Amino acid sequence: MSPSQQTPTGTGSAPRPVALLFPGQGSQHVRMAAGLYRHDPVFTEAMNEALDLLGDAGSAVRADWLSEDPAASIDAPERAQPLLFAVEYALGRMVRGWGVRPAAVLGHSAGELVGAVLADVIGLADAVRMVHERVDCLRGAPAGGMIAVVGGAEELGAYLMGDVAIAAVNAKRQTMLAGTTGHLAAVSERLRTDGYSVIPVPATVPFHSPALDPAAEAAEAGFKTVRLSPPAFPVYSGYTGELMTDEIATSPRYWARQLTDTVRFGPALDRLLATGDLVLVEAGPGQNLTTLARRHRAVRRGGSTAVPLLPARPGSAEDERRSVLDVAELLRSEGYPQAS
Repeated sequence: MSPSQQTPTGTGSAPRPVALLFPGQGSQHVRMAAGLYRHDPVFTEAMNEALDLLGDAGSAVRADWLSEDPAASIDAPERAQPLLFAVEYALGRMVRGWGVRPAAVLGHSAGELVGAVLADVIGLADAVRMVHERVDCLRGAPAGGMIAVVGGAEELGAYLMGDVAIAAVNAKRQTMLAGTTGHLAAVSERLRTDGYSVIPVPATVPFHSPALDPAAEAAEAGFKTVRLSPPAFPVYSGYTGELMTDEIATSPRYWARQLTDTVRFGPALDRLLATGDLVLVEAGPGQNLTTLARRHRAVRRGGSTAVPLLPARPGSAEDERRSVLDVAELLRSEGYPQAS
């Protein structure tokens, strides 16, 4: 059995295995995790490592990240994509530095590439280059956005029009739609008229919709130039909703199509939690994935636990540090003595 086919299992007295969750576009906010920079040495080193690979562009991203008044919008792909990647990579490295070897990783949208780096599917330098090229591919993308809707994907299918598509299936009644500005506005209005709860997602591009097909085709050419390897430990695919196979992990088309394909986070979370009792740690800004996980029956019954590394909303540096310490204390109590 190859490493990618193994699944985490909990045991009675041993620490519960830890699975890392990495959020995607829409979770970003100004100065996310900046309170850990120059405070936690492993986090700081990893942030610098990722951003330095971008050269001058990375320096500009870092300056905006640490500023209270950034020059570019945090929701613009040229800021959100590299910053989300770097922050989540640094958080993952920080947890690894606590002596915690993830039993599995599951990423939502762009977060999946971070998990791929930690699982040795793709090298850091290649991943950073792909993030940069992805941003370049998006420069000609049409204006659009995403919305979160309280409703099932099947029932919402009747509301789709134009290029609006099911962008993500996060849970049975938690669905995201994406499309160009005019079509998405029309769909949003119809949904609200019919009594649905509709929440805009911070995004200026219609991710996970057919509108990005040209960008995905361009991105595939880039992924064909990098080395892709079978996962060193289990990676759950947010697109197939299953344990990632070696064939999928090494497919350039799979990684490029992340821009357009539907995210199936809910089914993937089902598969992950079916493997046994786990500690799920959300390694990224906000707590969206933690919230979804805490609604899952496996977490509600108490066998598994879901915790976020960072606060639910933008806060002070002290808030971020306290949140990280809370997770470290939980992991120490689980039996990971180096967590600090």
